[in-house]
Amino acid sequence: MAKELSYTIEEVSQLLKVSKLTIYDLVKKGELTVFRVGRQMRIDAKDLNDYIQKHKTNQSTASTVSTVEHSRIQTKGSHNIVISGQDMVLDILGKYIEKYSTYKTLRSYAGSLNSLISMYNRECDIVSLHMFDGDTGEYNLPYIKKILVSYPYILLNLVSRKAGLYVQKGNPLNITSWTDLNQEHVKIINREKGSGARILLDEQLRIHNISSKKINGYEYEETNHLSVASAVSTGLVDVGVGIEKAAKIVGIDFIPLITERYDLVILKTPENEQLISIVKEILSSDTFQSEINSLGDYDHAQTGSIIYETF
Repeated sequence: MAKELSYTIEEVSQLLKVSKLTIYDLVKKGELTVFRVGRQMRIDAKDLNDYIQKHKTNQSTASTVSTVEHSRIQTKGSHNIVISGQDMVLDILGKYIEKYSTYKTLRSYAGSLNSLISMYNRECDIVSLHMFDGDTGEYNLPYIKKILVSYPYILLNLVSRKAGLYVQKGNPLNITSWTDLNQEHVKIINREKGSGARILLDEQLRIHNISSKKINGYEYEETNHLSVASAVSTGLVDVGVGIEKAAKIVGIDFIPLITERYDLVILKTPENEQLISIVKEILSSDTFQSEINSLGDYDHAQTGSIIYETF
């Protein structure tokens, strides 16, 4: 190691065979000293060797470092970032970001399309998306390519989840498909314009050649999954569009019709390099995925995967 003058955080993590989060934690605690070259943190080879020698007397370096479960990134002062979207998984992500860094997370609860437009206007830092494109059958990317056309970005999978129809207990109207909404006696409640659930409904109506004017209740809107599910639960309406989790929370039946990919998009700017790195580390960590798995109704098989990245 002494042949090298200094190492990046990533190089040290590879040498010690631990995650970058672990190295960031050691830096935060003052156990490893860093210096900066521009925005990049580096560790002097001598300081790294001193750390290794110091811990050899008690236990191996690898086991010593691996006992640090969490880490914090050292930055020059705290920095606010805005996470936009409504799913509770985003609250967990925000908690981890604050735990692992000096970022302060703020939440916006706008729908997918409105959030993406906010990102275009540089008003959001992390945007969650679940927008179905009826022409390709794909989620999110067709919309991102059109809206963020002038920006470099990375698209990461957060989770996958079931979307479909909320119906009353026992499904008294025997609703089983999108076409069943095209009945005068079936009353729905809609989501707000720009939300992923609204886009899903509109695309399905278009695919099935159903006019929204024929949908009873199409003009009535709620602004989140729980409010829609509650409207069905109380008998105010017969059907709503949403995700499985909200149906279980409220205690109504759910008709799964599609598996949607719930993704995160972050602009690839110099100031976001550190944010992208920490989010990728969190999404790929066993701790985060275990917590998501404990919630139920979320599939984390692709969590942390890069769906698309501009260069």
